[in-house]
Amino acid sequence: MDAEQKVFTLFGLIGYPVKHSYSAVMHNVAFAHYGMSARYELFEVPPDGLETFFKSIVKERRIQGFNVTVPHKETVTRFLTGQIAPMAEMVGAVNTIRVETDGRFSGFNTDEPGFGLDLEERGLDVSGKKAVLLGAGGAAKAVALALAALHVEAIEVFDIVREKAAGLAERVKRFYPTLDVRVTEEARLLRLNEAGLFVNATPLGMKDGDPLPVDAARLHADLFVYDLIYNPGQTPLLKAAEAAGCRWANGLGMLLHQGCLAFEYWTGRGAPIDLMRQALEKHVYG
Repeated sequence: MDAEQKVFTLFGLIGYPVKHSYSAVMHNVAFAHYGMSARYELFEVPPDGLETFFKSIVKERRIQGFNVTVPHKETVTRFLTGQIAPMAEMVGAVNTIRVETDGRFSGFNTDEPGFGLDLEERGLDVSGKKAVLLGAGGAAKAVALALAALHVEAIEVFDIVREKAAGLAERVKRFYPTLDVRVTEEARLLRLNEAGLFVNATPLGMKDGDPLPVDAARLHADLFVYDLIYNPGQTPLLKAAEAAGCRWANGLGMLLHQGCLAFEYWTGRGAPIDLMRQALEKHVYG
């Protein structure tokens, strides 16, 4: 193991769980493209293991950078000892951390621009449209701020923890005070009939047997349904969206674009996006 650590520069992903992640697939292809002696690994870190990871494991494994996924995107901020990028401050969540040469941890958020880039690539113009957002965690905050930057008319949000939804709305209003951002008390009250975009930012659909996050009968052909989940490639929500005649997308495009930005933060090199996309799509769709 010591010999391997000397040969490879190590990057990775922390979360709980992380076994569902495809991030290693695209990053390892990118490292190989540049002939870098680097690899990307998955680190399953429970909430009570974060301090040990930051204070011991990073140094022991000589990790140079890592992504952050649920449930740590907001809690990792207390371990940052270097710069916090403006977008991460704005979102209040970090999904990319770079270990500086002096050992400090700098935090970034590539989810917000990653989501926006994916919508742009799909040719989806949300300007002037109403968006419905289910969930209010770290990724949801990034999505909401991306939508605000893309000039949506309104955002309606629901989370089972009302305080989280209220916190998201307050954060968006802080930076976009004229935007109509509303918190809905129950998921069944979400005004999907008025919306042009519905985003699922909850884990519902990740496990077999999960219920649909909304009633399938409420989906309509003018609604674009975006599920941040990308494993499985088509969740029950997305199957219902397809049956309803909706355009739809899973979170693979957002994963790709945020990963490309993370790669550039870590390495200073342009991400080989086409190769990374091919690796992801082959892994997910075969």
